[in-house]
Amino acid sequence: MSPEVKPDYLISPEGLRLDGRRPDELRPIEFEVGVLKTADGSAMIKQGKTHIIAAVYGPRELHPRHLTLNDKAYLRCVYRMATFSVPDRKRPAPSRREREISMVITNALEPALFLEDFPRAVVDVFIQVIQADGGTRCAAINAASLALADAGIPMRSLVPAVAVGKADGTLIVDLGDMEDKYGEGDVPMAILPSTGEITLLQQDGSFTKEELLEAMQMGLNACKYIHELQKEALKRAYLKRAPEAGSEGEDEEEDYEDDLETDLGESELPEEEE
Repeated sequence: MSPEVKPDYLISPEGLRLDGRRPDELRPIEFEVGVLKTADGSAMIKQGKTHIIAAVYGPRELHPRHLTLNDKAYLRCVYRMATFSVPDRKRPAPSRREREISMVITNALEPALFLEDFPRAVVDVFIQVIQADGGTRCAAINAASLALADAGIPMRSLVPAVAVGKADGTLIVDLGDMEDKYGEGDVPMAILPSTGEITLLQQDGSFTKEELLEAMQMGLNACKYIHELQKEALKRAYLKRAPEAGSEGEDEEEDYEDDLETDLGESELPEEEE
């Protein structure tokens, strides 16, 4: 394999990135829910060339028992990269980076879940990176959030996540692999759109106070867009499971869609009578 060559620039004189995107433009994102029939819930994300699958099992009995929490369920996230997910073959054994990202994902997702409804149980989230091309921790959070919803785990909100970075002095959204490696820093973040709460905020590299505030605002805007894509993916998945359309079936499907919008926090409040 030929060695990777550092690009001459990350932002062109025209203001475009290596893949032709504008600084505030996300990579193409595809979500699919219910991709694994053996899991309680599952989801897939393709974000640019990054490809990740997440599977959820539980709530179920926790082993080993010494991890049991008496007042809530234990959320256990396991992030792993396939040996073929990167150009240089990755060692099969879990790395320190994978263990760190597993903890980061757990901390980002936990505020969204009603774990107190399942004391002494465990909710397992397994995340497999099939192909890595930058932004895997945020893409993993996006997929895991959908998988948890698909498993029927009670949630306050879905959790969208994105990284904002800096390349050639320009703030950019949703870093690709080269931007991640050769850029000047990145700020991964995740939010609860229903409350605006930030559940993940990290910083790598050097940013001025003004740059950091602008990066966070760019990240919030991107997360809101990703949240809409997540909701649409859930709707597509559950409408496929809705009753077959007929004279009664159409009414049932409308009720089904109304219930789904309520669950997603999208239902409109009834208008007050004048």
